[in-house]
Amino acid sequence: MAEDDLLATRRRKLDELRAAGVDPFPHAFEGVEAVAVVKAPHEALEPGSDSGVRARVAGRLAARRDAGKMAFLDLVDRSGRIQLWAKRDVLGEEAFDRLLSLDLGDIVGADGEIIRTRRGELSLLLDEATVLAKSLRPPPDKFHGVTDTETRYRHRELDLMANEETREAFITRAKIVSTIRRHLDDRGFIEVETPVLQPIYGGAAARPFTTHFNALDQTMYLRIATELYLKRCIVGGLERVYELGKDFRNEGLSPKHNPEFTMVEWYEAYADYQDIAARLEALLADIASAIAYSGELRFDEPWKRETLAGAISARTGVDILASRSLEALQAALKEKGLEVPEGEGTWARLVDHLLSRYVEPELVQPTFLFDYPVELSPFAKKHRTEDGLVERFEAFANGMEIANAFTELNDPDDQRARFSEQRAAAAAGDEEAQPHDESFLFALEHGMPPTGGIGIGIDRLTILLTGRSTIREVILFPALKNES
Repeated sequence: MAEDDLLATRRRKLDELRAAGVDPFPHAFEGVEAVAVVKAPHEALEPGSDSGVRARVAGRLAARRDAGKMAFLDLVDRSGRIQLWAKRDVLGEEAFDRLLSLDLGDIVGADGEIIRTRRGELSLLLDEATVLAKSLRPPPDKFHGVTDTETRYRHRELDLMANEETREAFITRAKIVSTIRRHLDDRGFIEVETPVLQPIYGGAAARPFTTHFNALDQTMYLRIATELYLKRCIVGGLERVYELGKDFRNEGLSPKHNPEFTMVEWYEAYADYQDIAARLEALLADIASAIAYSGELRFDEPWKRETLAGAISARTGVDILASRSLEALQAALKEKGLEVPEGEGTWARLVDHLLSRYVEPELVQPTFLFDYPVELSPFAKKHRTEDGLVERFEAFANGMEIANAFTELNDPDDQRARFSEQRAAAAAGDEEAQPHDESFLFALEHGMPPTGGIGIGIDRLTILLTGRSTIREVILFPALKNES
């Protein structure tokens, strides 16, 4: 049947329901239990047996099998599927015929007794069925699901409806987030909320989204990170804080990047980057346990540890610390027969290229890279023993960065000097340089205790733990071009 005919048929059925005095879109249906909750106590029920227990469930009709004076229908909710067993002599002629006239995809409420059929199917023997929402469009094909990538991302509701693996991915994502909150709450951290609209953006190397605040007649920015405001909370004495929420970076789309993404950042007074690394190991082990992770990555063992310079040297033969100018590093690459990329206009950018090109793809099992050059880290504290380095690590797994952490810079004079360096970089054309933030310096000048902090990408973490290959698979509604 052509699509227009299908839609017209469903519209006609909608009109017939209304003509019969049935509200096809009622306001509520109280007392519903999840299918899995209803079924769980009766798994041991013998074939052909009644439980004597009544239940009320609701969900979409996913299948229907007519058998004369009876019918079997599959009802699906988020938790699972249950068979509805409808009998004409139980429901009555009118209600039975109305049930059979419903379309797949219609949302139905069902009341009845939990029984197990002679064939062993745990079912709900219906004594009442209620139309809860008439579906005016047919559901996705139940056998093939939604396979078109564009449709899956643009109409995620269809993807969720048709593909169980998609539903499971987002249920797992929710468990990851709730486990992070529980883990931090249990360790004395408090969750806070800082501004999403900011007069000065900062805390990361990225271009912001810009908007105008009419009431203040002022240019504002969507935050690129929560870092600077969270550290002001540390100055204020909150000592262990975290925020889990959205950040926005006006950059390209890729399998690892979406301009709107979710981060958790936490900051802990009197800790350093080694303490934060130990916390991250414990958190990931907790998450892996909570979601029953069964992949190849080992989160229940100590993570591998390398230095950034050592990791680059081991894989390229280039000693970045012996070549501390752009020209010297370019020459070192040429000497080793490595390509010198165009457009990497600073020494820091070229180091970052070496990391992403030669090191990151090889870091499969969870790995820390410690001790970054100061040029790459404007908010990290100088290394206590190594000149030119800062106390920073990034965490990687399956060839992807998942976290970035520092022993935080708490010397206001050093921070002011770093801002000046970033201002010079911006003047030289670096669009991702940090703007000067006098309010943050004002806070630091009141004294910030020694502090460790970290940012973890929730989207990337979900990619990692669900075995997906792209960030669009773990964001419900990713950024897309308009259909036109």
